Amino acid sequence: MSTNNPWKVLNSKKIYDNNWISLTEHQVLNPSGGPGIYGEVHFKNFAIGILPLDEDYNTWLVGQYRFPLKAYSWEIIEGGGDLAIDPIESAKRELAEESGLTATKFTEIQRMHLSNSVSDELAIIYIAQGLQMGQASPEDTEELVIKKLPFAEACDMVINGTITDSMSVAGILKTKLLIQEGKI
Repeated sequence: MSTNNPWKVLNSKKIYDNNWISLTEHQVLNPSGGPGIYGEVHFKNFAIGILPLDEDYNTWLVGQYRFPLKAYSWEIIEGGGDLAIDPIESAKRELAEESGLTATKFTEIQRMHLSNSVSDELAIIYIAQGLQMGQASPEDTEELVIKKLPFAEACDMVINGTITDSMSVAGILKTKLLIQEGKI
């Protein structure tokens, strides 16, 4: 089995570009040698996820309307992180902005590609512990509802399909596994 790239790029053209993403259309020869096109979305930030967890195994979720889904979504705390900045700094900022929480301990628990068939977006998920409550200051574009709940209830929301956001599903299930293994 070869791990080499079987795609041949014949030509590339940037179709769209803004502060967050760019879209490139590639004219390609696919792995079987046939001609085709491939659209690639490049993300200009990390996707950062933070699951706050207190000493009583409570967590905080964010509820918000997600424009691309045209639906309301419950999620762990999430945001973008500048590629030139240490991701932990972006995690600290997002935690404080969205929930008002600060933490004395951050543990990276997962790195994942969110949609690797069309994008290069890298997500980094942290557990935040040693929590202190402060004042949230969400961005102008965010209309957020913050909900504190037992971590077990967040797990149930994943299992019953209430939480569908990929970073949230991965972060919650990974945290559950780490708790069961006695690592948290």
